[in-house]
Amino acid sequence: MSEIVLQRKQTEISTRTRSLWKTMLIYRHYYLLVLPGVLYFLIFHYVPMLGIAIAFKDVSPYNVIGDLLHGPWVGFRFFQQFMDSVYFWNVMENTLLISLYKLLWAFPASIVLALMLNEVSHGLFKRVVQTLSYLPHFLSMVIVAGILVNLLSTEVGFINVILKSLGFDSIYFMGNENYFRSVLVSSHIWQSIGWGSILYLAAIAGIDPQLYEAAEMDGAGRWRKMWHVTLPGIVPIMVLLLIFNVGGLLNAGFEQIYLLYSPPVYRVSDIIDTYVYREGIGATHYSYATAVGLFKNIISLILILAANFTAKKMQQESLF
Repeated sequence: MSEIVLQRKQTEISTRTRSLWKTMLIYRHYYLLVLPGVLYFLIFHYVPMLGIAIAFKDVSPYNVIGDLLHGPWVGFRFFQQFMDSVYFWNVMENTLLISLYKLLWAFPASIVLALMLNEVSHGLFKRVVQTLSYLPHFLSMVIVAGILVNLLSTEVGFINVILKSLGFDSIYFMGNENYFRSVLVSSHIWQSIGWGSILYLAAIAGIDPQLYEAAEMDGAGRWRKMWHVTLPGIVPIMVLLLIFNVGGLLNAGFEQIYLLYSPPVYRVSDIIDTYVYREGIGATHYSYATAVGLFKNIISLILILAANFTAKKMQQESLF
């Protein structure tokens, strides 16, 4: 009897395999379109994961491959070294605070912009605003950093020129701990608000028009329709994007901070990624830097799983 069951299972597997190859052959052109993206993730995201072993080995910068393959295991020594480091609490605090500030301000900003654009009836004005709000997303962070440095310059910066014309002293925004995080968050909102609103506008476009008609028949005005029809209609996409944002809470924006920060503001701007860069690339402490990066990724995984679990418990959309 067991042999018959085993043969049936083997037959089913063989049938499924043939069906899969047949399907791939039929839709080969679509799979070819997907192939570059798959190769990108394999080469730049999955293959490098083999190097995670460096975090558990004492690798010399002069013999990385040899030590990776044959070096002795040191366990969690570098993780413990990071948690005992004088920089640990500072970089963790900066990373979490900067990420939370960006989440608290930039996340709702995209929703508000999408709701406002949805209420605009003048087609040309709406398209112009959308285009202008999208454009910063396509600017390189190097360009954005250059704009900020010149805009906030103490001598010729537009902001300081206005302050001095009003009789105030100029402010060194890029080197002042009290202003630097505000500069980071403000520039992030400016660069991401338009692009972030695209998904919400698409979700709004998918709302059944009959719901608006029913609300209007019940006497609802534009504000009521937005509050009771539009907002509930985009809640699922809001929850999904919030889960992604929570999962990336420890990604405070390496490029932006690396291009803008300086020693005077290290105390409020040094995050995990910049610390890893200095230790790994600058000081060639490859094992230690890899351990710190892996520590960050593990925390991020826990955060995204917790956010997904919470969304499921609240009976909202979830990733899995």
